Amino acid sequence: MSEQHVALVTGAASGIGLAAAEALAASGRLVALADVNCEAGEAAAKRLGGSFFRADLSTRAGCKALTDSVLDKYGRCDILVNNAGIQHVSPIEDFPEEKWDFIISLMLTAPFLLTKYLWPGMKKNRWGRVININSVHGLRASEFKAAYVTAKHGLTGLTKTAALEGGPHGITVNSICPAYVRTPLVDGQIDAQAETHGIDREEVISDIMLKKAAIKRMIEPSEVGDLVVYLCSASAVCITGTMLTIDCGWTAN
Repeated sequence: MSEQHVALVTGAASGIGLAAAEALAASGRLVALADVNCEAGEAAAKRLGGSFFRADLSTRAGCKALTDSVLDKYGRCDILVNNAGIQHVSPIEDFPEEKWDFIISLMLTAPFLLTKYLWPGMKKNRWGRVININSVHGLRASEFKAAYVTAKHGLTGLTKTAALEGGPHGITVNSICPAYVRTPLVDGQIDAQAETHGIDREEVISDIMLKKAAIKRMIEPSEVGDLVVYLCSASAVCITGTMLTIDCGWTAN
């Protein structure tokens, strides 16, 4: 069995997931990229010398199929980056129930299931890193984001619980909690927020997204990717159960 660490990154075809996969590959890890976007995911995997797996993580069967495929190919998975997610902006009374179910399944149940399925191998090897791409909304709430905020708060609880269970077995579990990152997902949020609040895009960025930030700029995906790699390094061996913010001072308020 190869001693080279294998990293599975979900939602890896673009944005933070792609940046995490790029950073992990640059640090010498083998990367398995999972996404529903086959064209972009396959291109990224080829460029990074990794493998692409199409996965529907909104279902239990999809989560199990993904972990089985990664383990069949590599024989191990040492690093799990739970990143896949979507956003929906709507007042509670108008929030589509099916959208709630989908977001909770994708952004909370899937991280639990993927962690569960890969946990035995990490315990056996006495080394594992689970990194949940959380959000400042895992620590704070905003209006019109009921499912997203609920899923991210749940991910905070999962991170803490898994960290306590993993510590004796060489497994660390942490959340990275960014504020607004320059990704296609966030770009889509700008239009949705503009419509919901009745303002233009520039006002969404200045008056909503960056209002609470001490540093008035968007975060780059590569900055989150660099933090992922740090949490997998020897320097971070005693960091577990934490919600590491990279938020330009957003939660200092």
